[in-house]
Amino acid sequence: MSRLYEKLDEYGKSNIYPYHMPGHKRRKTGDFPQKILGIDITEIDGFDNLHQPQEILRELQEKAARLYGAEESFYMVNGSTGGILSAISAVLPEGGHLLMARNCHKSAYHAAYLRNLTVSYLYPPVLEEYDICGAVLPEQVEEALNQEKDIGAVLVVSPTYEGRIADIEAIAEAVHAKGIPLIVDEAHGAHLGFEKHFAENSCTRGADIVIHSVHKTLPSMTQTALLHVNGNRINRELLKRFLHIYQSSSPSYVLMASIDNAMDWIERQGKNAFAVFAERYLEMCKKLSMCRHLQFVWPQQGRQDIGKLVISCKRAGTNSSDTGLSEKKEPAEDKKISVRDKELSGQKIYDILLKDYQLQLEMAAGSYCLAMFTAADGPEAYSRMAEALLSLDARIDAGEFTEENDGNTSKASAESLKFAAGAEQDVIPLYQAWDRAAELLPLEEAVGRYAGEFVNLYPPGIPILVPGERISRERCREIMRYLKQGLNVQGIERQRDVYLVRVLYLKIQFSE
Repeated sequence: MSRLYEKLDEYGKSNIYPYHMPGHKRRKTGDFPQKILGIDITEIDGFDNLHQPQEILRELQEKAARLYGAEESFYMVNGSTGGILSAISAVLPEGGHLLMARNCHKSAYHAAYLRNLTVSYLYPPVLEEYDICGAVLPEQVEEALNQEKDIGAVLVVSPTYEGRIADIEAIAEAVHAKGIPLIVDEAHGAHLGFEKHFAENSCTRGADIVIHSVHKTLPSMTQTALLHVNGNRINRELLKRFLHIYQSSSPSYVLMASIDNAMDWIERQGKNAFAVFAERYLEMCKKLSMCRHLQFVWPQQGRQDIGKLVISCKRAGTNSSDTGLSEKKEPAEDKKISVRDKELSGQKIYDILLKDYQLQLEMAAGSYCLAMFTAADGPEAYSRMAEALLSLDARIDAGEFTEENDGNTSKASAESLKFAAGAEQDVIPLYQAWDRAAELLPLEEAVGRYAGEFVNLYPPGIPILVPGERISRERCREIMRYLKQGLNVQGIERQRDVYLVRVLYLKIQFSE
């Protein structure tokens, strides 16, 4: 049993009366479960303090470090967001220069804003067949570092939201050759390194700081995460200072007990559970290889993570005979999906799976959607998904969904990164732009203006527009496509039938 949970449970059952916070006093005062209230406490005698751990919390963090092969690990109770903010703030002085992947989570941009950083981007290659971003390549990192000599740190994402895995060892070598630290946002990879079908975690591949969202792929509660540190390139006292700044001064013992429970589960049951997980997932993939219209990004060790099922409809309706478990398919020509009730898009598949099959997916994008599997899924999770997708594929084959080709193309979320490439040649730095006066304009009138607010699909929270970037005509069209497809586009306001975007008052002139 989790040590912290057991200790909390014993305390909750004791005769000690709580003359301290929280205000519910461990008593049921409404409909919230007594079981949770009974273990929700503050920093009292015998329970240590996360911001200066000396006893049980220190021991639990040391256990996490041993499991992941890190020199030092820290519990996080406000998710990977707090870890990314702390890591970036600790590795660069105010006004420093950060090289980061353009598909980083919005929290990385927030850190750049708070620290007045200059930012240069790494644009991951796009898997054209699926319209998803791949992982940043080592040669991209090396080239960027050779071109810009003042870069002080590098941040990459691996696995990506869709499960693409980077060669962290080679990237670390390139970064360390310049004497600077590498941060890996491994939020979606807390399970890595614990089974032969998984890639190794970045702590063992040379990264200086690694951030894991424990709640994403392990049996832990939402908002739980870990930050790991290795080597001597990180000022650890400065890192601890920022961990104090970006984390609550009243960390939840319920959440910390949940992290402990996940670590305990890995130690006692993880090896067998992860093996069963991999076996079930791969068996489901074999069944799905029979689909004629839907495509999937198949697992491949070191390149595509197990558990992230990317369901693509980009070639739906074409006569594809390739049903093997392979990524080496020839890409088909793009077709524009008709915008009506029977269109087939990532959002439509997402909606069908929920409405017709009662399967709730993680997210939807332009031409694909994403389902996540973990070791906590039982046999039913795999059988229901396989049956639903095979059924949907048969419905596509029967002509239930309509496609129209009008000569235009339909772009997915990865395309925003392609269009963004080079955009930073004509930008106002984020830390300046976000504080400038701005106005709302109809989207179609925003071409040639500087963005005044982040615009992103959520999930995953990767910006399509960053404050200070020039808004191109194609970018406006792309955002409008997402809106028409019913995707959740944050940063766009709607007044009656007009979509508005926030732009800076400053105007520029350019030709397209």
